[in-house]
Amino acid sequence: MKQFDVIVVGAGHAGCEAALAASRMGCETLLLNINLDSIALMSCNPAIGGLAKGQLVKEIDALGGEMGRVADRTAVHFRILNASKGPAVHSSRVQCDKQLYRLTMKSIVERQPRLHLHQTLIDRLLIEDGRVTGVVDHTGVCYGARAVVITPGTFLNGLIHVGTAHYSAGRAGEMASLPLAQCLCDLGFEMGRMKTGTPPRLKASTIDFSRLERQDSDPAFEPFSLSTERLGENRLPSYFGYTTSETHRLIRENISCSPLYSGAIKGVSARYCPSLEDKVMRFADRGRHPVVLELEGLDTEEVYAKGLGNSLPLDLQEQIVHSVPGLEEAEIMRSAYAIEYDFVQPTQLHHTLETKKIRGLYLAGQINGTSGYEEAAAQGMWAGINAALAVQGRPPFVLDRSEAYMGVLIDDLVTQGVDEPYRMFTSRAEYRLILREDNAALRLTPRGFELGLIPPEHFGRISDRIQRISKGIKRLSSLRIYPGADVNSKLEKKGSPAIKNPLSLFQLLKRTDFSWEDLDLFRDVPDFPEDVFADSDRHVRKQIEIEAKYEGYISRQREAVARMKNLESRRIPEGFDYSAVPGLSNELKMKLSRIEPETLGQARRITGMTQAALAAVLIMIKKREQEMRGPAPAPPQSD
Repeated sequence: MKQFDVIVVGAGHAGCEAALAASRMGCETLLLNINLDSIALMSCNPAIGGLAKGQLVKEIDALGGEMGRVADRTAVHFRILNASKGPAVHSSRVQCDKQLYRLTMKSIVERQPRLHLHQTLIDRLLIEDGRVTGVVDHTGVCYGARAVVITPGTFLNGLIHVGTAHYSAGRAGEMASLPLAQCLCDLGFEMGRMKTGTPPRLKASTIDFSRLERQDSDPAFEPFSLSTERLGENRLPSYFGYTTSETHRLIRENISCSPLYSGAIKGVSARYCPSLEDKVMRFADRGRHPVVLELEGLDTEEVYAKGLGNSLPLDLQEQIVHSVPGLEEAEIMRSAYAIEYDFVQPTQLHHTLETKKIRGLYLAGQINGTSGYEEAAAQGMWAGINAALAVQGRPPFVLDRSEAYMGVLIDDLVTQGVDEPYRMFTSRAEYRLILREDNAALRLTPRGFELGLIPPEHFGRISDRIQRISKGIKRLSSLRIYPGADVNSKLEKKGSPAIKNPLSLFQLLKRTDFSWEDLDLFRDVPDFPEDVFADSDRHVRKQIEIEAKYEGYISRQREAVARMKNLESRRIPEGFDYSAVPGLSNELKMKLSRIEPETLGQARRITGMTQAALAAVLIMIKKREQEMRGPAPAPPQSD
């Protein structure tokens, strides 16, 4: 039996990041996939990033992951979402050449030292004394490992639905993983069933784009990765249209043909991304719904029809497509479908994504009840890092909710569990003003360097940038302008209020009507910081300006983080008996016993937890600690 340090099962977005992280940290790693031609395949939309998802991609890049770099290399359409709002919610999104993305990631995986790639289907796990020791494929071949990461996507007992027809598959054209699902069930994991889907792919030459609204790329776009020197020049537009009353009539009159409404589909679907049948039936008062057409690459006719996702029979799909203006003659190249698959309730995981039941076994991606390439990749990298650290006998890697969106994602999963496919939103992050997309590299590159995932020269550039930001803030804070005719005249020309008291340049930058470039008005100020203004790094200038404009809000969030740290540092003893805590409801006792929170902070975030219940737990912890210490020694007797 061949032996490896880490085995990764599944080579989707989670599996690729897990395998790359483990191998780059020095572990001999084996990456197994059912089909090597589908490595990092975008099963649904041909895009990376989006609301809150862009933050995840930049965090992956900051830690030394690959998704951002590959997205930059293969992007054909660029958008900044929420650009009109504050920097806390700015999110990048790119549309990629779908096949080029897959081939680029496959090439990187193939060329990575210490990473071995093999095509096979894994049927079961090898377990000894509560620890995973390897995997067995469908031909009976065994592969040994000190840690195993499972990232099966939708393949775990996958079932595809198109109208009344259904068949076993992990994705259209690829077999499902059935024995592995049964293996996890036999091991005693609490399993669930979820549903997702994908819309039809249309032939571009059969679409009348003149009847649709065209959207081109944003002219100014920052790459996902700081290592990307220049974005490619190829661009593709997106197009917008709408459903019609005819679309809605077709669905309402044929809703019985939908497996979602006939009861054939048992899995839970996501509220935030409903199928077209769901939108029409749930929002009957709406006369139309948006349809977005995205070309899937430079050298293909396939067009992704976002907004037309359904699980109806093909003849009805054709009628629905043709009811949309501009799509009257559109040809369906690939049918829409719904897919059900098994997942493992993630409350059965530690924050490292190692299972509580089986040591050395890690789960990442849709198997944990999540949805989205970005959520999967973030989990994969997290699991791969921790698998490698465990093999090497090093402390685990965990980020808390104040350090990264990744920390929010993992904590939500293992603390709250899921009752629908989990998707990241900016609203899930309590400290989103300090977890911005623009400062991901500053926050996390040092951690990536500590792990051995960031080259020294790149870390040096980021460290230098951090120092220049700090220096720039100090210099601008130390230089003042004074009230006077000349100064106030300059302010008046800018449309900014006059000053009555001395004001630092940093304070001036706080004004909403003042930008970095506007500070140039005061170059005649004695000791003007020419060295700061000579800094050509746009990232440095941007960070200084954001720190100025949002200083008060940022300070309050950092104070909130400090308060939160107190609870997070208070650990709950392993095996703590919640049934002995007086005043806890039976529901809370069951939840706490099942989830086994590691800290009071994690316990506080469990649904239904109250301040009184938390206080009762703390009192019992202190009582237990006192009992373990024994009675206090009697004071010495006086003569």
